[in-house]
Amino acid sequence: MNLSREERALYNPAFTALLCTRAVQGHERQYDSPCPLPVAVVAGIMALQPSVRAALPGTLNSGLMKWLEANDGVRIAMTRNAAPLAAVVRPGVLFALQTRTLLATTGGLTLALGPTTKGVKGATDQTIAMQQAAQFLGRWLPSTGSLSTVLALLGVKP
Repeated sequence: MNLSREERALYNPAFTALLCTRAVQGHERQYDSPCPLPVAVVAGIMALQPSVRAALPGTLNSGLMKWLEANDGVRIAMTRNAAPLAAVVRPGVLFALQTRTLLATTGGLTLALGPTTKGVKGATDQTIAMQQAAQFLGRWLPSTGSLSTVLALLGVKP
């Protein structure tokens, strides 16, 4: 995936760390447990893609399989973009761990300072939308079942 100058500036480790942190925040709020690393990474990957963000369901009650059937472009986008975007998101996870924004535990990733009530803020509508999508995905993706099932349905490999 060739990234434009603007995309390279946006997809820096600090911003992708924020997206992963939002996914962990959403997961902890929904499940009161650490967020599995693949959920944080896949949420970040999905949140970075405008076509995926635009197709996200409005509620947590939407089933992933039914949603993917109605939005076949999502699976195509994930198959095409997951590996290159993972190369952008993984340094963000590392940055979040190095700055102690996130902590790695045997159960997954947790917020270093515990649950937060801080709202999603950003400089642009796009960065706010990405953060909201990551937070939603942190809550929604695990609701489908096993992570291997979720990844298989999305057409990505761990």
